[in-house]
Amino acid sequence: MNVDAHCFDEHLLITPYESLEEYAQLERISMTFRSWLRHAFAMPSESAKPTERQLEIVERLAREVARRELTTPAIAFLEMSRPLNYLGSQALHFFQPIATAVLNPHDYSEFAEFLGRRDSIDWMIEKVNESEAEFTKSATQKKPTSNRELNDSSSNE
Repeated sequence: MNVDAHCFDEHLLITPYESLEEYAQLERISMTFRSWLRHAFAMPSESAKPTERQLEIVERLAREVARRELTTPAIAFLEMSRPLNYLGSQALHFFQPIATAVLNPHDYSEFAEFLGRRDSIDWMIEKVNESEAEFTKSATQKKPTSNRELNDSSSNE
């Protein structure tokens, strides 16, 4: 049986939207949902600097890393752990009762709060690089530059 296209009634066709207004309303809801979803897991940017106490703790840690000449592994570790810095701060808060038996409780909690910041890894990498530059500069100033200085230092001992 051959059915012509003009025999169909238009009101029998199924359309997803009854009217143009309904379509516009659903489109607005969809756009609102998309914009919400786009920023659903975004953390607010923290333009404020860390506290002086937090910077002091990070600088002390960075100096120790530079003194032990572990700058490259430390930076690689920090870059790899960047997505997990907030989770790491929560782990520090979890282990605080145990860790503060050995460590300074105030410094420990300040460092855990610092790690909760979105920009904490950038601050730490910056301080590690600065400490390495200072350590390298002081190490090259202390090294004897000629054989005569080397002989003078060995004869004094």
